[in-house]
Amino acid sequence: MPTEALYADVAVPVHVFQTFSYRIPTSLHDLAQPGARIVVPLGRRQVTGYIVAIQTTSSRDASIDDAAVKEATEILDSIPVLTPELLELTRWVSEYYGAPWGEVIKAALPPGISPSIEQFVTLTEVGRAALQHETDPATAEPLMRLISSGEIHSVEALSKSLGRTQALKAVREFERAGMLKRVFRPSTTYVRAKRQRAVRLVSRGEDAEKSAIVRFTPGQQRILDQLKQSPSLALQALLVAADVGASTVNTLERRGLIEFFEQDLRRDPLGGESLPAAENYQLTTDQTAVLTAIEEPLRKQTYAAFLLHGVTGSGKTEVYIRAMRLALELGRSALMLVPEIAMTPVFSRRLRAHFGDRVAIFHSSLSRGERFDEWTRVRNGEARIVIGTRSAVFAPVENLGLVVVDEEHESSYRQQDSPQYNGRDTAIVRAQKAGAVVVLGSATPSLESFHNARTGKYQYLPLPRRIANRPMATARLIDMREVFDEQKKPQIFANELLRAIEETAAKGEQSIVLLNRRGYSSFVLCRSCGETIQCPNCDVTLTYHRSERVIVCHYCNHREAAPSQCPSCDGKYIYYIGEGTEQIEELLQKRFPALRIARIDRDTVSRRKSFEQTLQEFSEGRIDMLVGTQMLAKGHDYPNVTLVGVVSVDTGLALPDFRAAERTFQLITQVAGRAGRGELAGKVLIQTYHPSHYALRHASAQDYQGFYDEEIRHRQNLGYPPFVSLASLLIRGPELSRVRADALTLRKELDQANTERMSRVLGPAPAPLARLKGEHRYQLLIKSRSRKQLRALADQAIRAAVESGVNARSLNLEIDPVSVM
Repeated sequence: MPTEALYADVAVPVHVFQTFSYRIPTSLHDLAQPGARIVVPLGRRQVTGYIVAIQTTSSRDASIDDAAVKEATEILDSIPVLTPELLELTRWVSEYYGAPWGEVIKAALPPGISPSIEQFVTLTEVGRAALQHETDPATAEPLMRLISSGEIHSVEALSKSLGRTQALKAVREFERAGMLKRVFRPSTTYVRAKRQRAVRLVSRGEDAEKSAIVRFTPGQQRILDQLKQSPSLALQALLVAADVGASTVNTLERRGLIEFFEQDLRRDPLGGESLPAAENYQLTTDQTAVLTAIEEPLRKQTYAAFLLHGVTGSGKTEVYIRAMRLALELGRSALMLVPEIAMTPVFSRRLRAHFGDRVAIFHSSLSRGERFDEWTRVRNGEARIVIGTRSAVFAPVENLGLVVVDEEHESSYRQQDSPQYNGRDTAIVRAQKAGAVVVLGSATPSLESFHNARTGKYQYLPLPRRIANRPMATARLIDMREVFDEQKKPQIFANELLRAIEETAAKGEQSIVLLNRRGYSSFVLCRSCGETIQCPNCDVTLTYHRSERVIVCHYCNHREAAPSQCPSCDGKYIYYIGEGTEQIEELLQKRFPALRIARIDRDTVSRRKSFEQTLQEFSEGRIDMLVGTQMLAKGHDYPNVTLVGVVSVDTGLALPDFRAAERTFQLITQVAGRAGRGELAGKVLIQTYHPSHYALRHASAQDYQGFYDEEIRHRQNLGYPPFVSLASLLIRGPELSRVRADALTLRKELDQANTERMSRVLGPAPAPLARLKGEHRYQLLIKSRSRKQLRALADQAIRAAVESGVNARSLNLEIDPVSVM
């Protein structure tokens, strides 16, 4: 009986919103499973895609022309890399956020796991005959000479020999003449398991050792003793432990007493690092009540969503750990998301101290090899607890029982590049699909989450007191207008803050100074002509970084040398205006030369080991002060920190975003929570020119309820989330006139589709950042009380606009945007 034909529905990691059907060769039928990687032709190239469904001739759409269906090239996996649960989750992300399914799947897998496809060429019989008839080798085409051996040659290698343009042109010409044939193969450079040579005893080795006839040198005996203590050892580790050379090991191998073999080498993100002791604290009454509420649905294996609203220092992490331990005891797994890479080292070490190698770590600062190994351990069931940043929501955890989203309010859970998903909301959906418990934790919940708790969508769990009833740090607003009146000029630091730093240092205590702006100076100004140096690609000024003597765009990373004269008028009066963390660090070091000061911001995080070492030294008291951005504001627990200074919060309040006040409140409350977490009382000093702003008043009082009551009224009056669903439509492109015209076309289609006026459309208008990365940007906002209607309206209008000639790749739809910048 002939085998029924199989077809694969394939999602490819390019910006297209459809899957493609491919015929699977009979030889690959056994490998064809949903979730496996597959190499398929797409246009003139080959790509690595992902099988999302398998169909037979009888089950597939009969209207599809079978003759037009291309054949798949290769299937890369015998065991699919995507579980059915993750396939379903990525499909939901694709549909909800309007993101290409293939791009979502690619984001769900560790980077580098899917190989690129390399092109090779080889001579055909026609080509070989043509080369043999060439009597004068000097006149033969150089490309033909290079591949005359008949072996397959990489097009990339030929390009290096002949020049890319000449090589590609010649390949096309000879291919059309039938003299060459292209072959596509997966690259050999994609990330995979690392192997190492290891040694183990042969079973008869112990019998031979017992025999009186056998004699061993001292070095050989040390090798055997080491191997009796461990089932196997890496060869290099054995040589060091036994203090012998390779020849001694080779001798025992030749005598049949030991054997060599290959084993996987784990690239551990915390390899060799010391771990803190696992402490089991006595739970407070509040913690016990919270844990009891979480335990009930966890034992019943039913979905439940909790908002854990605990003030800073109330012991939320201990609740997470106890819940994870219960999940493991019940035979289930746990997933913990944190918003910043900066928070993973501390949490990872603490979880490892409790759960050992059952903890896997996921974040973007790991090497590709480390991420691949951690992903593999989770996929194989070796690690049952995962901690990481937003992409860890796609970790291949089996039998998920508990999901924790720490600092759930953080906007960094939102992926800003395609696919634009929210890690927090995706985690909630994953827990719902898995019948798991999800705990959203924060001292300053997002207004949407707190509103959901107030309306019963989430169960509300309060932790209103700090551990041991320690008092919250006292906070005071410093009115910088009064400081200006006293000093008759702008000041970076108020005298009150400088005195507090001095007093804190004199008592042997530590301090944190926060300025949410990195670099040395905000912009470069020519005093002669008044020009500021702008980014050539974006509508922003370039930030001066003194350590590298460069000016940098923090949006597109354009960099150029710091100028010695004005590029507009050649004037020599160049001034650097505004402060960044780099300058704050320098000024404080000059003012307090005896203090050991370190800086934590996005620039220092790029050097992972240095960054983690800085936090460790601060924890151990070898650094007196940390200066940094919002990365310092959350998750860190340093009992000796008694002073927090906030240099400026006014920039955040002035942003053209409806969440500006909420973010400022959260930032101040969170950073204030770093002070007074031990036995010593804490103090927070906040410098501002707007001390009467309600966000600052409530933050200094650490009054979340008061801020919520005031902010929620503004949201309701103005029609913003959580009272409406929101979508942002961004049109971008290199030509301003075309972008403006496309934006007007889209607005027209939105108005025509919005016949019942169930939604409100705002715009088009230039985006707050009207030019970014060389592209002009126009924006429209859609507000609707029905998310379903909002999505239907946006989809219908986008389809109609594309049919009218708008370039689909210039449109970006963002559902539930966390920022309208």
